Amino acid sequence: MVPFAGWEMPVQYTGIVEEHKAVRNAAGVFDISHMGQLLVSGKGAAAFLNRTLTNDVSKLSPGQGQYTLLLNDKGGVVDDLIAYRTSEREFFLVVNASRIDADWEQLEKQLTEEDDVMMANASDFTAGLAVQGPRSREVFQRVFEKSAPYPEKNTILISMTENGPMWLCGTGYTGEDGFEFFVPIEKAVTWFRSIVDAVKAEGGVPCGLGSRDTLRLEMGYPLYGNDLSEERTPLQAGLGFFVAMEKGDFTGREALAAQKANGMPDKLAAFRMTGTAPPPRPHYSVLHGGQIVGEVCSGTQSPSLSGGIGMTYLPSAIAILGTQIEIEVRGRQFPAEIVKKPFYRKA
Repeated sequence: MVPFAGWEMPVQYTGIVEEHKAVRNAAGVFDISHMGQLLVSGKGAAAFLNRTLTNDVSKLSPGQGQYTLLLNDKGGVVDDLIAYRTSEREFFLVVNASRIDADWEQLEKQLTEEDDVMMANASDFTAGLAVQGPRSREVFQRVFEKSAPYPEKNTILISMTENGPMWLCGTGYTGEDGFEFFVPIEKAVTWFRSIVDAVKAEGGVPCGLGSRDTLRLEMGYPLYGNDLSEERTPLQAGLGFFVAMEKGDFTGREALAAQKANGMPDKLAAFRMTGTAPPPRPHYSVLHGGQIVGEVCSGTQSPSLSGGIGMTYLPSAIAILGTQIEIEVRGRQFPAEIVKKPFYRKA
């Protein structure tokens, strides 16, 4: 157990590699109760979120969700999050644990007297569990039987169960099939035990932060605080697909437009170690041509690929596929190459 964003979180239950492989081959369950849940509702909710988030929420029908980002005026990333539309007038935002207060402050300060919008922070009252892996549907059937339909990718269903209300979502952070749900904290232990039993019955295990990190990094998914920050824009992070420049004005748009016009100073690039080397870790120096050009943002030993992988911000001129770099580990330099994401692809 380790401290994480004000929580005590499990790094591992039985071992990072075992948990990682369980998710790739069967199923795993993650406790995601640390993540925040914000409710934005009212007649003006969609318009408000469209001017505060980068993606276009007007494209969401009730029951749909999308990955999006909350920016500051300079285009820096305040947070990356999932926005679900639960009705014509209400949205359910799942945000990072370490950014709950910052997100609330950033949204609240942009509310005007003309906005017909209400906000509520449900983070302290909800617990969350995420099931990931190719056996997720079988796990779901064991637990829910026919009481709810399996949530497909980027969908949400609100249902009442014998254990209280539930937000049932299909998103994921591992590249595998899966589902998440959020319930009242009073029912968290009951749900966790039920899910763990079902996961184990399908050959899976409970999983901690360690395997969650190796799984998401194999897919090239960014982690706030490592790969995303208020100092860099989503364009620099390679997340332009989730920025709807054409929808009109939103916070940070002017700064992003300037970057598009003038070019970016650096970009987030994926790299893979090319020889026998220790695992790359965050903050290790990255060199090119004998000069330090950056540092590792995220790095690990990939259980699926049996090699070191990571991400780093590099000057745009060298952040291109095939560029040879070196990672400095304890005073020694080890070769690596800029590669395409994701690192891991199913056979």
